[in-house]
Amino acid sequence: MESIRENIMVLSIEDLKTGEKGRVAGYIKGATVYREKLLAMGLIRGTEFTVERVAPLGDPVQIQVRGFGLSLRKDEARAVKVEREE
Repeated sequence: MESIRENIMVLSIEDLKTGEKGRVAGYIKGATVYREKLLAMGLIRGTEFTVERVAPLGDPVQIQVRGFGLSLRKDEARAVKVEREE
């Protein structure tokens, strides 16, 4: 976890549980392989999403974003920094 501002913790999608909401805060350094792909799928900074399903071993994670379901592999989910929505 990384603190970008006081009282706001930045996590990855895989840190959220089913039913929790998050907002894209950016991408981790070195995630260039996944960054462009995920940006093209609509995961830009400020995008809100809900975790719908997590496979038993955490791979894949399905999120609801912009009205559609998106499945992310563990490495892809780990590349996205998110802020937990209350």
